Amino acid sequence: MFSAMRWLGRLSAFFAILVGAAGCTGAAPQAPGPAAVIRIAGSDTMQPLVRMWAESFMRLHPNVSIYTEGGGSGRGLTSLIEGNVDLAAGSRTMQADEIKRLLDNRVFLGQSILTAKDALSIYLHPSNPVRELSLGQLQGILGGTIRNWQEVGGRDAPIELISRQPNSGTYSFLQQHVLQGRPYGTIAETAPHTSSVVERVAANANALGYGGVAYGPDLIHCRIDGVEPTLENVRDGSYPLARYLYLFAAGPLEGHVRDFVNWVLSDEAQRIVGEVGYIPLWDIDPVN
Repeated sequence: MFSAMRWLGRLSAFFAILVGAAGCTGAAPQAPGPAAVIRIAGSDTMQPLVRMWAESFMRLHPNVSIYTEGGGSGRGLTSLIEGNVDLAAGSRTMQADEIKRLLDNRVFLGQSILTAKDALSIYLHPSNPVRELSLGQLQGILGGTIRNWQEVGGRDAPIELISRQPNSGTYSFLQQHVLQGRPYGTIAETAPHTSSVVERVAANANALGYGGVAYGPDLIHCRIDGVEPTLENVRDGSYPLARYLYLFAAGPLEGHVRDFVNWVLSDEAQRIVGEVGYIPLWDIDPVN
């Protein structure tokens, strides 16, 4: 009897230690909070992709929270330079003044990580008879020297350009690669993000807008110089408005940010690129 009582006393003391470790109140221990937070801001073109990446990565790593927001490539890079985010998403390369500001603020030239490819699409309303533009015609429309659809084989109606804002990587890409650095011409409307460009083109038979190929499945994605914006044509280099999509870091990758970027470059994450509607960096075997 004495031995049993002593054994029960030791067992009670053991449970008392466990309860004390959980807290003086004796309440059940709380689930641990997130061990890390990753903040990503930037390209609206990339938002659907970054959001899908974030959701998938958090399912694999429940102790990591990822917060994403758009606003444009320029805004994302400014947030990175100012130290407000861990990664910036961009649909263009970093500009010289951004690299200089990053060096001044963060004492590092930064890192540019290729994450996917995109066909920058020219959106037209489904009722528009135009299905193809040359690069020269597109340059004339964006620059304001071509103002009527009749000039490019369409009906007699004004061309109403729906443009992104200057902080958009897509805006900058077209200015650099189509306008050759010259300014845009008359812009009918300026849209804050790609989804609003799609909405406005869908509501206006005379509109022309632009954005990532993953947006606007119900719109006409115009052929450029006879080439459609498809995966095959981006891969073989025949589509003239192809571009890379980037993640930018201010310094060496560390911890959960490094883990996330490494995962983005995995087959699993590259499959998501294709599912969203963009082009993976390499051919991905289908999942059986």
